[in-house]
Amino acid sequence: MTEKVITLGKKGSLHHRRQAAALLTDKEAVRKVFDELADRYGDREGGYTRSYKLGKRKGDAADMAMVELVS
Repeated sequence: MTEKVITLGKKGSLHHRRQAAALLTDKEAVRKVFDELADRYGDREGGYTRSYKLGKRKGDAADMAMVELVS
């Protein structure tokens, strides 16, 4: 989902902003994607995120992972 929203931000039109707003519930997140992240990843074709497996969570043994934006 993150990759799709950042790609919409790079396209930058009103239509794409409305599509991103339909996916995200926070207006501030939409603003950040279109104003900050679109500029940061303007030259990059894809692969905006990286994920690491962290193992099992204590208590219910659910798998955990950390997702970060590539710089």
